[in-house]
Amino acid sequence: MSAPVPVTLYTRADCPLCEDARALLDALAGELGFVVEAVDIDADRELRARYNYAVPVIALGGDEVARAPIRPPAVEAALRNRYR
Repeated sequence: MSAPVPVTLYTRADCPLCEDARALLDALAGELGFVVEAVDIDADRELRARYNYAVPVIALGGDEVARAPIRPPAVEAALRNRYR
């Protein structure tokens, strides 16, 4: 069996919405068995240009699942669908 596709959280420091998204993903990761990979958009000029006003952004295998404002039920449904 192959390793699960990581869930990428595009984030930045001092972002309360990002912290909430991380808490949601951490709770689901324990149950569904995926790994959360946090990426600081401010460390990469291209990512900052793409996501500056959109963080947090959650992506799965390169496909965007959600961006701010994060709607937990929708994120949970998308991840449960992928990791069941």
